Amino acid sequence: MKKVLLTFSLASLLLFGCVPAKKYQDLKAKSEQCQEALAKAQAENEKYQSENKELTQFLASKKEELIKFQEELSAEKRKFLEKEQQYSKLSSLHDDILLRYDRLLANSSSENKTLTSKLDKTQNELQQKEDELKLLEKNLNELKDALEKKQNALELREQRVKELEELIAQKDATVNALKDKVSKALLAFENKGLTVVQRNGKVYVSLEAKLLFASGSTKVSTEGKVAVIQLAIALETEEELEIVVEGHTDSDALKSSNHPKNNWELSVLRATSVVEIMTGNSSINPKILSAAGRSQYNPIGEDKAGNRRIEVILTPKLDKLYDIINN
Repeated sequence: MKKVLLTFSLASLLLFGCVPAKKYQDLKAKSEQCQEALAKAQAENEKYQSENKELTQFLASKKEELIKFQEELSAEKRKFLEKEQQYSKLSSLHDDILLRYDRLLANSSSENKTLTSKLDKTQNELQQKEDELKLLEKNLNELKDALEKKQNALELREQRVKELEELIAQKDATVNALKDKVSKALLAFENKGLTVVQRNGKVYVSLEAKLLFASGSTKVSTEGKVAVIQLAIALETEEELEIVVEGHTDSDALKSSNHPKNNWELSVLRATSVVEIMTGNSSINPKILSAAGRSQYNPIGEDKAGNRRIEVILTPKLDKLYDIINN
């Protein structure tokens, strides 16, 4: 945009020779505005990059949690194997004691009591080990379920981060393509009070009042009508857009007993006139259009002629992007 403004300035110098000081100051102010818009767009890009960095860090932390869960699972598996070995040894010991018990059953009563006591003790220990083994099995299954849930959540998070990155790239590409398309369609009016700029993820088509209306009038001129129709035709295949046509005036008071009575009414009626031409001379979907009047309360500079304008604001629909962010 900066290069376009410089080229426009040089072309103006070639066409008209010496430029008056006031004209030069106006051009310089517009250049500074464009530089501010560029800085704002760069700041917004840095914001998206920062958000992407935060999501990447979040993903890395979740991966660390997954590794920790896997380590815990391995430790529980080792404990399970150790308990299983202990259980096997106790089972062998129990079988040996039973064999000895059968052989010594004919011995003295005291020896039988001793063996019986040992057998009971061994059986109790064996039962305790069996209970511990069952508890370890239960804990192991619970840990497996928790690990599976964490893995599923991590995969879903990665998928949403990827979708978010793709939609942001798609949105940027859509805005760039839309600006190029509109610029090409209105190329013939570039030096006649019409500009096309991109900022804040939107495309702004600004048409100065001198191109569209006579002073105080709401009727679009013949040349202005051609520009509006070409813009509408360029947008008639675009469905995923929200288009706002805004009317703007200068700060000079407008007092009349007839319509329009004031700047508010003038700005609204001019916006409505443009919308009617767009819908009446193209197949553009009226549902994506709206008309608004801003009166003199949104100036773009000190130049009154520049403040008297129609702005057509093209905003791509970001429903999918908002859904991912909200979820």
